[in-house]
Amino acid sequence: MPTALTDIRSTRQALAGGQTSAADLLADAQKMAASAACRHVYMPSAAGYTQPEPLAGPSTGPLSGIQVSVKDLFDVQGQVTSAGSKVLRNAPPALADCPAVARLRSAGAVLTGRTNMVEFAFSGVGINPHYGTPVNPADAKIERIPGGSSSGAAVSVATGAALVGLGSDTGGSIRIPAALCGIVGFKSTARLVPTTGALPLSTSLDTVCALTRSVRDAVTVHEVIAARSVSLAGKPLANHRFALARTLMQDGLDSTVARAFDRTLALLQSAGAQIEEINLTEISELASINATGGLSAFESYAWHRTLIAEHQADYDPRVALRILRGASMTTSDYVDLVAARADWISRMEMRLQGFDAVLSPTVPMVAPPIASVLDDDAEFFRVNGLLLRNTAVVNMLDGCGISLPCHRAGELPVGLMLWHAALHDDTVLDAALQIEACLNQTL
Repeated sequence: MPTALTDIRSTRQALAGGQTSAADLLADAQKMAASAACRHVYMPSAAGYTQPEPLAGPSTGPLSGIQVSVKDLFDVQGQVTSAGSKVLRNAPPALADCPAVARLRSAGAVLTGRTNMVEFAFSGVGINPHYGTPVNPADAKIERIPGGSSSGAAVSVATGAALVGLGSDTGGSIRIPAALCGIVGFKSTARLVPTTGALPLSTSLDTVCALTRSVRDAVTVHEVIAARSVSLAGKPLANHRFALARTLMQDGLDSTVARAFDRTLALLQSAGAQIEEINLTEISELASINATGGLSAFESYAWHRTLIAEHQADYDPRVALRILRGASMTTSDYVDLVAARADWISRMEMRLQGFDAVLSPTVPMVAPPIASVLDDDAEFFRVNGLLLRNTAVVNMLDGCGISLPCHRAGELPVGLMLWHAALHDDTVLDAALQIEACLNQTL
């Protein structure tokens, strides 16, 4: 990775001090993007880096000179938004930037290109049969999945081809690849960032958010794309009270995740954090609430129904299968689901009162080899279900959550997830900063 691309703050300091320039940083990022480590990371249409110059923002902007990749889900003026698909690759170019991209521009960011993704953002694994699958850089010996759906965004940040990866999170699509690639992924409360100009998967669950190299960077980027200031109390760990969900979220952890998670809890407790294990049995209700297909199935089918009827053969069969689940759902099913979700959110919010955040493993496994899921549908859907299991709880809650690395050097990446209900973003970010500092000192 280029030495200057450490995080936003250090890069901005290097730029201000004259140790590097935006042009040099961009050249380094482009070199990395063209390397074998970033094979399949960027969409072919973005290979020429159509907008590599510092964007229209001021040189003093919070992201001035900072390299940002953009998931192929978001409108960028003059570019086609294909959402990792074949069926939209000849769509007309976007007439305007989506709000998140426009805000990145005004903050002075440098766009490095459009990143590859799971077709139509409908999987947590990261496989794309049309444009190839980005390889997780965490393992030099075995090609492992990057996680999805923001697969290219995560690898662009993990390799140093970008410092920020603009992405989306509907059931875990930011936090899953963050955990598997060993970086930070923050899913804000959905309503805080406009979804206009982002191709929808589920209008009830979609969140525009980003992958970064640190929690501090996550705060900076969130402030830009949400156009709001984060209030950080700076409360020490000893004054934080965390819940530890006993139901489902700790089930079936592989040995690497279990070891890293237990070690992290012990470190936080030794630093004075109050951690209280609670049943949180409401989580077990989600299977029955979503039994008819779920919000993503119904809402994605509503958007795709004409397109998929005409072009199903051009869809990834695994994505088409999930979208078509929505065809059998009735309006009554959907109305009942929305009502059940609202009731569930209300009861969950009551259970979480008094806690600063809930702690859980982001995902229960380390990244499996790409070969294990590429041609085996049963294994693909088993892995996909496990990867989404913990993270999707937060989306159903209409909540916020962040994944930060908690593994030791030499271990495959493991993510620690902090999460809470809607509009607890600042408290979660404040706690994550304290936890990150503790882990950086001890791991």
